[in-house]
Amino acid sequence: MLKALLQRFGQTIFVLFGISVLVFLVFFATPGADPTSRIAGKNASPETIAKVRQEYGFDRPLPVQYATMMKKLFITQDLTSYANRGEKVVPELIKAAPVTLSLATGGAVIWVVVSILMGTVAAAFRGTWIDRTLMAIGLIGISIPVFWLGQVANLITQARYHDTWLFSWVPALGYVPFAESPVGWFKALIIPWCTLAVLFIGVYARVLRSDLVTVSGEDFMRTARAKGLSPTRVLLVHGLRTSMITFVSLFGMDFAQLIGGGALLTEVVFGLQGVGRLTYQALSALDLPLIMASVMYSAVFVVLANALVDVIYIFLDPRVRDGR
Repeated sequence: MLKALLQRFGQTIFVLFGISVLVFLVFFATPGADPTSRIAGKNASPETIAKVRQEYGFDRPLPVQYATMMKKLFITQDLTSYANRGEKVVPELIKAAPVTLSLATGGAVIWVVVSILMGTVAAAFRGTWIDRTLMAIGLIGISIPVFWLGQVANLITQARYHDTWLFSWVPALGYVPFAESPVGWFKALIIPWCTLAVLFIGVYARVLRSDLVTVSGEDFMRTARAKGLSPTRVLLVHGLRTSMITFVSLFGMDFAQLIGGGALLTEVVFGLQGVGRLTYQALSALDLPLIMASVMYSAVFVVLANALVDVIYIFLDPRVRDGR
């Protein structure tokens, strides 16, 4: 197992290095484009352009430019956005990260718990009206656009029925830091969590149900039933653990994608200044340092999340652990 972990760690480092080189080349080494003027912003003075060129080392070889950029991004964290009044880029991302992390984590808890419950119950009663009803509900959730569902939720909770006893507790749109008020943090995010989770509940419940039905005919499941174990124990202890491999793989990709800015629509609808919305604003303003920083940090998180999924595989599936 230690060998598998070390191999995965080495692969992760190699992939991160490759991504950093690729992102740098795309943003700052495109033939025929001067990155100095793009970083300095529109109508920049000659003094500003000269300062940017010297600060980023654009008058030096590409390897030096790459090393300077990575140092500013990950070590000194003083990458500057001249298009945004000289603001430091990394502190902006750090400020936005808790918003996106809170949104994605809360939504993930809801969709994981509900989808496991729905998928397991549907598999246990497959072919019955319970199975068909749960899968139909999941299909409806998959079909609903997030921005539409969010707007409807705001219409109900913020406008039409806000003064009723049912939704009078719902705060105004925006984010409340957990350190400032844990209760306010929960109230501000509970509806965005549910809105974000609806899409994933349907997908994950259907995937889990399909895998549980598939493994029910495997030899190890028949052996467990032959030993006299109860159907519930066979399904939950033996079947669910094996079926969770696909589930975990999907979760790693989706959660990493949300942290990397995939929750943009939810953030916009509910007035949350997270990483996705920050990246969108940077794209609108052509803020090159902020765009590059967002892409790099998102890529790092996606790669690390996938590495974590592979580690979980090792514990879920002995065949992966043994290299088979």
